[in-house]
Amino acid sequence: MYPPPEQGKPTYNQPPAAATGIPVSYSSTTSAYSGASSDYAPPPPPKPLVEWSTGLCDCCSASSDPRKSCITFWCPCITFGQVAEIIDKGSTSCGASGALYTLICCVIGCPCLYSCFYRSKMRQQYGLKGNDCTDCLIHCCCEACALCQEYRELENRGFNMVIGWHGNVEQRTRGIAMATTTTAPAVEQGMSR
Repeated sequence: MYPPPEQGKPTYNQPPAAATGIPVSYSSTTSAYSGASSDYAPPPPPKPLVEWSTGLCDCCSASSDPRKSCITFWCPCITFGQVAEIIDKGSTSCGASGALYTLICCVIGCPCLYSCFYRSKMRQQYGLKGNDCTDCLIHCCCEACALCQEYRELENRGFNMVIGWHGNVEQRTRGIAMATTTTAPAVEQGMSR
């Protein structure tokens, strides 16, 4: 059934591969069937975590927009909706996220249970320092400051929070298209009369 082992090559008790239609190859380190060397490369090391661009209580600083802090304090659903739309990359709208935030606030009175997940998602996307436990504690203890910090972080990363995800994408693609069209077209040298 199996060919006899060759002299000098180790034998391994491996069962035959199931007939799946997918070719199977064995590396030289695990089997005598392949003479090729292993092309395994270890994964790259993880990027180091970075600090938030602003502090948690920087909503009262001179460089901060006092209007955004006021809006967040009196109506956090607006700020949360804007942040959630950018973090979700436009898959949920600002209005839908803000409405869900308000509904959770009206039903259970604790929207921080919902918003802390977005802080965790944002940390993972941008490699920010922190952990899930501190995300929850920050949102439970000071929801308005947490939302303002997330809003400022996204602004500092180049997002225009007023126009939302799709507006930012359109603005960036329009900027790329304008940059490519402002250069003069190349003139080819070649045939002449």
